[in-house]
Amino acid sequence: MNIKDYLGETNFYDKKERLEIKKPKSWLKSVSAYANGRGGKLIFGIKEDNTIIGLKDFKKDSEDISEIIKTKMDPIPEFDMELEEIDDKIILILNIFSGRNTPYFVVDGGARTAYKRVGNQSVPAGRIDLFNLSLKGEHISYDSLESKKKLEDVTFKELAIEYKQRTTGKFEKKDLKSFGLVNDAGNLTIAGALFADGYQVYQSRVFCTRWNGLTKANGRMDALDDAEFEGNIIYLLKASLDFVKRNSKKMWKKGPVYRTEYPEYPERAVQEAVVNALIHRDYSVVGSEVHVDIYDDRMEIYSPGGMYDGTFVQNLDPLNVSSTRRNPIIADIFARMDLMERRGSGLRKIIEAYKREENYKNDLEPEFKSTESSFITILKNLNYNTKNDGQNDGQNDGQNDTQNDTQNDTQNDTQNDTQKLKPIDRRAGIINIMDKKPNITAEELSNIFSVSVITIKRDLKYLTEANLIKYVGSAKDGYWKIINTDNK
Repeated sequence: MNIKDYLGETNFYDKKERLEIKKPKSWLKSVSAYANGRGGKLIFGIKEDNTIIGLKDFKKDSEDISEIIKTKMDPIPEFDMELEEIDDKIILILNIFSGRNTPYFVVDGGARTAYKRVGNQSVPAGRIDLFNLSLKGEHISYDSLESKKKLEDVTFKELAIEYKQRTTGKFEKKDLKSFGLVNDAGNLTIAGALFADGYQVYQSRVFCTRWNGLTKANGRMDALDDAEFEGNIIYLLKASLDFVKRNSKKMWKKGPVYRTEYPEYPERAVQEAVVNALIHRDYSVVGSEVHVDIYDDRMEIYSPGGMYDGTFVQNLDPLNVSSTRRNPIIADIFARMDLMERRGSGLRKIIEAYKREENYKNDLEPEFKSTESSFITILKNLNYNTKNDGQNDGQNDGQNDTQNDTQNDTQNDTQNDTQKLKPIDRRAGIINIMDKKPNITAEELSNIFSVSVITIKRDLKYLTEANLIKYVGSAKDGYWKIINTDNK
């Protein structure tokens, strides 16, 4: 039996062999968690291995479920029930709808406990969870709450400048209220405090580090560069992007008309990732900050607060993640300035930015991970393998048969499959091949000698500077000319 055939599109469900009457908390906590989250289903009459055992008295069970929910839940969530007959056995599917009056509590022996969904478990909601559920029940976002800052005590010069540059429109004082940055009493909202000049919100911080190696502990020198930024959200975005820019390199290759650039990280992908971290982070968690950690082979961007709807992003298709915004006011202003889209396609844009790059490969696709309290974007260094090959292939070109040459400048396919060439022999072989085929390309030579294209280009540069060969004509129609072979 495929249980999915009876569940529709949801991935949120629990299976129960029978209805527990004496211990209803065993299943009511799932009712609470689903109502506090995205909704879900409980299936009665089925084992964990999907074996159908059915319910003996499904009519009484359905009546008991309805009565227990009404007496043991506060407030009462929306639900319905349906019966399905499978192999002459009846199972009961209890549908719990996402609630509008959160938090939903289980009342048991005088105690009131709200639950939330974490993975495939229903666990008690913590203090911050209850706070956020209360805001959700009141249809209020955290960034719309009143801060302790008053309008007369702050300015919005940086926001006004950025707004004008990106929209060509003027940011006026009346926009503060219409955008949700100031309330009717003239006090700043949390969003207003985050956009105001200076450092108004303690947790408005970003910590950036360029680590030495592939981990946070790599020998005597752990970090190559680090910076701690604190201030308004626009400053944090700019400062973070500047840090990434100065700690990443861009390779390029000259073409017949223009050069092709090979960045370590696509700029659009980095911007989208940092914007997502700043917009969707949980600002109610005091003492936390966004982290940008750059390693040799990747960049990790950490944001406090998991997916707002309680799901885990690694269990979803990143190209089709629905937009559920924790901070709609902040998101709206960023969208007005064309720093994000209202329809919420940030993860898709990150992936698409990578796929547009010349040096992209499938194993370099960005990754996204989340827990109940964090969201991490992992951007792969597009040039890491290339740089590693380049260093290993030729950093000791002037030495005889170095370790790197032995490992990376492998077989001479045209002579002996098991013989390994020194750089000087490989270059002599290149000249011999050019004598017979002047229009040979670097890629073809790379295949012949079983080394990287970068190593071949380094050999060509060496031979050219030694006045042994010369390239004649355009990049498209040119050819190699042997000038002097006396010293090859």
